[in-house]
Amino acid sequence: MNSENISLSEKIVSSSYIRQGSEARRGHEQLIRQLLEQGKCPEHGWSESTIELFLSELALMDSNNFLSNCGVGEREGRVASSLVARRHYRLIHGIGRSGDIAAVQPKAAGSSLLNKLTNSIVLDILRLSGVRSASSCFVVPMATGMSLTLCFLTLRHRRPKARFIIWPRIDQKSCFKAMITAGYEPVVVENVLEGDELRTDLEAVKRKIEELGAENILCVHSTTSCFAPRVPDRLEELATLCSKHNIPHIVNNAYGVQSSKCMHLIQQGSRVGRVDAFVQSLDKNFMVPVGGAIIAGFDDAFIQEISKMYPGRASASPSLDVLITLLTLGASGYKRLLCERKEIYSFLAQELKSLASAHGERLLHTPHNPISLAMSLSGFQGDNDKAVTQLGSMLFTRQVSGARVIPLGKEQTIAGHTFRGFMSHSESYPCPYLNAASAVGITRDDVTLCIKRLDKCLKSLKKEAAKSAPSEPTENQSDCATGE
Repeated sequence: MNSENISLSEKIVSSSYIRQGSEARRGHEQLIRQLLEQGKCPEHGWSESTIELFLSELALMDSNNFLSNCGVGEREGRVASSLVARRHYRLIHGIGRSGDIAAVQPKAAGSSLLNKLTNSIVLDILRLSGVRSASSCFVVPMATGMSLTLCFLTLRHRRPKARFIIWPRIDQKSCFKAMITAGYEPVVVENVLEGDELRTDLEAVKRKIEELGAENILCVHSTTSCFAPRVPDRLEELATLCSKHNIPHIVNNAYGVQSSKCMHLIQQGSRVGRVDAFVQSLDKNFMVPVGGAIIAGFDDAFIQEISKMYPGRASASPSLDVLITLLTLGASGYKRLLCERKEIYSFLAQELKSLASAHGERLLHTPHNPISLAMSLSGFQGDNDKAVTQLGSMLFTRQVSGARVIPLGKEQTIAGHTFRGFMSHSESYPCPYLNAASAVGITRDDVTLCIKRLDKCLKSLKKEAAKSAPSEPTENQSDCATGE
């Protein structure tokens, strides 16, 4: 209420009561004022009533909610279902205009303000999470793969002669398809095995640059967050190479915001060399529905160029979801979640190590991967790794989601390129293994229940194996089981 309405209310209800109610409302409004002034994630989370008040105020600024609006255009924010309207808080116009996803809409001041504030708050969180010198970002209503494609298409105008993208191998389909969809030929650089870890082959990257010629390379496409035993790419060295040869560098940071190590790699890469843009998922880092990503970087002009490449308006749903989430958590709440994730990573590692030892296996040594862990399954090799595949099915039917069981020798063809040893990030990893990850939002109960069910599955498989004639372990089994 404005001051005039409050004065009128005092004629109906005791003025002392109205003043008390007015003071309470001012508390909500002060939080909103601070957000508008600072453009940063509030330190402490807001109540749902404050968030709903704020969203209601924004919605009233859009023309579809004007009391006297008369719309005669083809896009007037009309919604047939009131349930759909409430689901979106009556913010119907989306974000951006046909020429720029970051542009302000004249008939949707509230939605435009939401878009600008969300981008500002997300940038603040990226800086708090470790990339302190990030200068610009925007939320895009596409998942990570298509957001990477948008970055590649933007680079096309800067490097019209380029045909290739250098890509240290990671066995994840969407990032590979992102390059194909953009019309480029991925140059797959196999990883090198160092101990148990699969790491970037820098010498191979250098050879590819010399062989193809820097002017024919659109960019280097590197990765931070990944499944063990692969570990984040050597970002500092790659960034230095890119700077030396004047080659753009795009980083797939899919679920790396939750890891201080991944964010530090990006920060350091930008400091010592070149990082043009880094892309991260909204759902994996902020626990919101699938469908959005953040494109960020260190050069405002290039990030704006990417936003202008997006054709047409866009859905505001991902921006709305992450805005509500970050206002609910506050900066302190999000930092607490990151600390809890790191603690549970250590707990998961300890539990997996104990379980592996009890079954004659071992936890693979992958200290450079801060999120994902891997446990060998050497004792289940043989007969086409049937037992390994069966373990994956058993875990799924027992409602253990997210665990990945990796057999040896699997082949997968994507857009004409055949990957040998697919899912293991290597043509010949020494042993099959199982992945588990400590991602943001995980609880100790999740870990405890997973280990309990995994233990039962392993025991069940061993009983089945005991019914068959025993066989001597292969050379690979011995190596991986002992770590030699």
